[in-house]
Amino acid sequence: MNNSGIPQIGIALGALGIVLAFLGLFPDVTGIVTGQGFGVVQFAVMMAGFALLILGALLYVKWTFYPRQGAAFGQQIGIRLALTGLVFSGIAGLADFLGFGTHSAALGQDVVMGPIQAVGVIGGFLMAAIGVLVYAATGSPGDPPSNE
Repeated sequence: MNNSGIPQIGIALGALGIVLAFLGLFPDVTGIVTGQGFGVVQFAVMMAGFALLILGALLYVKWTFYPRQGAAFGQQIGIRLALTGLVFSGIAGLADFLGFGTHSAALGQDVVMGPIQAVGVIGGFLMAAIGVLVYAATGSPGDPPSNE
């Protein structure tokens, strides 16, 4: 079976993720009038972009460097680290909305994304990126895929 198209799907997912994350971070680029602050929908779009970016990177690394191999122990750790980083980012960013943050929504107040939450989101994304690097570095490359 020829799997030569799967790395390109990974690249396409990563590119789509970059675009979605950019639109989530800067929605004014599209001409949409935004409110004050950083909303839940805006955060959800940004997180969907980050998730697609990490998933695309994992697909690309797997099908480019380790096409016919199962995941080694270090690679399994890298996958789990990447997914844990995404979950951590999501929970840190939605802490106030879910009710366990420091600016929990009271009646008539807007949910605010504070600097500690922003650090948690960035830290989680960095953890996910390190997970992709761990996945790429801990495998043993096999035979390159043939173009049959």
